[in-house]
Amino acid sequence: MDFRNLSRKDLELWALDQGMPAFRGRQLFRWLWRPFFQDFSQVTDFPKALRLKMPGLGTFYSLRTITQEISIDGTRKWAFGLNDGQVVETVLIPGQDHNTICVSTQVGCAMGCKFCYTAQMGYVRDLAPSEMAGQVLRVIELVGPEERPRNIVFMGMGEPLANYDNLLKSLEILLDDMGLNFSSRRITVSTCGLVPKIERLGKDTNVGLAISLHAPDDQVRSKIMPINRRYPLAELIKACKQYHLSPRQRITFEYLLLGGITDRPVHARLLAKLLQGIPAKINLIPFNEIPKIGFKPPGPRDVLAFQEILRDANYTTIIRKSRGNDISAACGQLHASVEEMV
Repeated sequence: MDFRNLSRKDLELWALDQGMPAFRGRQLFRWLWRPFFQDFSQVTDFPKALRLKMPGLGTFYSLRTITQEISIDGTRKWAFGLNDGQVVETVLIPGQDHNTICVSTQVGCAMGCKFCYTAQMGYVRDLAPSEMAGQVLRVIELVGPEERPRNIVFMGMGEPLANYDNLLKSLEILLDDMGLNFSSRRITVSTCGLVPKIERLGKDTNVGLAISLHAPDDQVRSKIMPINRRYPLAELIKACKQYHLSPRQRITFEYLLLGGITDRPVHARLLAKLLQGIPAKINLIPFNEIPKIGFKPPGPRDVLAFQEILRDANYTTIIRKSRGNDISAACGQLHASVEEMV
């Protein structure tokens, strides 16, 4: 049993099952999520006899750093080795006054988006809660307290809502003040459009929601995002309108500008109409060129014209600057395999 897959409440129940008081579970949880925790002998508030007994009751796994790459813009990407030999990538994006960590939720991805390099890996497996929250812990260890990330975005490898139960457990660990102690206002979960899980996420959590939209009509979206054939835009937009938002909270819509395909003024006008009635923020993402993927970036003037149309329609619209492009850490570029890391 991997203790890091368990929330504080889970560990309290585990302690009771072992004939111990519940507070032993809380004590263990606090130690498990301290940076550089390596051995049960460090749990100094356990009696010595219990510390010696712990390895026979369970274990905990830490991610192994395989590679680190640093971009000219300061973005850092790590390939982490998992316990079964698989590899997952994590990105730390620097900001003016804070850092953001981009967390992966699966090895590979089954969604098949045509513009995404991760999709070319196919689906390998889901990440466990310990492996998702563990990416955050490992990065904190690597960069130190001064560069500790303040924001978490579940936008790395994989579709977060396709790994729903493990995602919820990792969120519980990340949000716990005895765990990694992040604010729900600082966590955003992205999805390509798994409509039933969007509805559940709004009921089960109060984290931010980001929609990987990338096209304003079903015809174009179905060509580049197969999920749209299962959950077309009408269903996706309905789920967004029904999503529980706290006051001043907005849904972020990620929109990929593919040259000649999704970047025309007509697409901007369709997008403005599509999102009417939704508290929305729009992030425009000029396509980052990816090996073996035959799309082209938009022209700079096309990007600005697209933004202007949306701003004229009173949407907060931000052009996302490509970060980490030179180390393949930008949006849609994550791709890791055991063979590539050997």
